[in-house]
Formats: sequence, C-alpha cells, structure tokens
Amino acid sequence: MQHVERVVVLALDGVYPFELGIPSRILGAADGRYEVLTCTVDGRPVRTNADFAITVEHGPEVLATADTVVITPVSPSRVAADLPDEVVAALAHIRPDARIVSICTGAFVLAAAGLLDGRKATTHWQLADAFRRMYPHVALDPDVLFVEDGRILTSAGAASGVDICLHIVRTDHGSELANTVARRCVVPPFRDGGQAQYIEQPVPASGSAGTAATRAWALERLDDTLTLADLAGHARMSLRTFARRFHDEVGLSPGRWLIQQRVARARHLLESSDLSVDQIAGRVGFATGASLRQHLHAAIGVSPQAYRRTFQATR
Repeated sequence: MQHVERVVVLALDGVYPFELGIPSRILGAADGRYEVLTCTVDGRPVRTNADFAITVEHGPEVLATADTVVITPVSPSRVAADLPDEVVAALAHIRPDARIVSICTGAFVLAAAGLLDGRKATTHWQLADAFRRMYPHVALDPDVLFVEDGRILTSAGAASGVDICLHIVRTDHGSELANTVARRCVVPPFRDGGQAQYIEQPVPASGSAGTAATRAWALERLDDTLTLADLAGHARMSLRTFARRFHDEVGLSPGRWLIQQRVARARHLLESSDLSVDQIAGRVGFATGASLRQHLHAAIGVSPQAYRRTFQATR
C-alpha cells in the first residue's frame, strides 16, 4: 500500500498568501503521495499581508501528526528575535523525527526557536544582513535557492518555495515524478543558479545581450568538451564579458554551472536507466566514471551506486 506523507503547513499571523499556497499546489500535484493540511497556532483565522484573512480547519495539535512541517513566511516587519508564546507552544507539537521546512522569512522562526543553531540555512537575500546580526550561530548562505541540512530545509525568498517543494518530491520519489509535477504546475523542474541572480544589480546598457541562449545551446551539448571560449564564442562576447554577465545572470561561474548541469543530468540517468557509471559519465560530459563519482559525491554526498539503489528502489 502506498504511503501518504502528511504535510502540515503552519500559517502565522501576517502570512503571505502566495507562499502559503505553494506546498498544497506543488505537493498536491504529486499523484496522491502527500496529504497537505493547514493550521494556525490556535485554530483561529489569521490575517495575511494582503487585504483578507484566512480560515483554517486545524489547530496546532495537528502538527504532532506531521511527517513534514512547513513554516510559511510573514512580513519582515513582524520578524522578531523572540517568538510569541503561542508560536513556541505550537512548535512544541512537532515530532523530533519530522522534517521541517521554511519558506523565505520562515527561517527567522526556526532560528528564533533554536532549530538552526550550528546548521546551514538560507532566507530572502534582502534580509541576510539582519538575519546574521540576529542569529550569528547559523551558517547563512544567501546566494542559494534552498539548503538541506539533515531534517531541516530552508528556502530563499517567495517563489523558492516552489523549488524546495520540488526538491522534496525529487528526494522522496525521484526526478520522474518531480518533473511531472513541474509540468503540471507549469514551472521549471530545476532552476539554474541561486538567489544571486535576483539580487539588485545595475541595469545593463541598452541592447546588452544575455547568456540564456548560450545556456540552452550548452544543455544540448553536455556530452561535448565545452570550454569558456566555446561558450563566449557562441554568445559573441569576449571571455571576460561573458564570464561577468553569466555570473550576474545565473549566480555561478560558467564552469560551476556546467558541472551542476552535468550532475543533474547524471542523476536523472542513474534513476531512469540501466547505463553503467562510465556510460553515463560519457553522456553528460565527464571524462571518466571516476570524475562523475567525484562530482556527484561533492554535490550530494553519495556515490553513483548508492544514489541509484536509493532512487531506483523508490521508483
């Protein structure tokens, strides 16, 4: 019998409606693998940061039944170092083995509860300095879309809640279902780079070309030996201009981005095919199986064989 994971979303006073709806929309499209419930700290309606309030069916006691808990964001003006007593009491219902996820400023709630001490985390890039001042014991990385540190996952601003929910589906059930969910919700299954590409930058000169077309071109040729000169040549830019513009748009160097894409393609092939590690390495542009093993382990901490056993068993 298929296990259905219970996900409980905690809506705090001042919640953002967009982010509140992300878990239900994304996880709810995963072929019945998740049951998504919404609660508040007292079971009563809460105000949103828009011009309406929301009414929920559940109080904090439902948190004790959750396999995964999602803390949704509130307006930055409501972020405080000390949590209200009713929020502390609600969080106390969460089981020690539950997976805990925050979206955007929800990371402030987890940090105030002491759940992020000594862990890696992220939040909206605009609030990174404030977060560091308030919680110096958290290893904050404001450049990424999400961070997974053990059973606790944190995501960046707003729409990164989509990325982290797709990551949950991908981790739990493999890339095939995650890609299906992404298509149903008309969102990219995996976004390039991190938050760095969204941080405010000077407006480029009129007529400046971007690197999107070159990235699409490169994705069709991952099995080739692509150099920075190849990429810059396709974009018709100098090496220096291309590298700078690429980093501004993607948040990564061209070399790091290529490795990331090759690892992502290799993960898909490990899940969906019976090709050997050496064959997969050749198809995604790594010179040897050893190189693939090295890069996969650096990215997710496991060997190709271990990854395949986990996800093909899931599938």
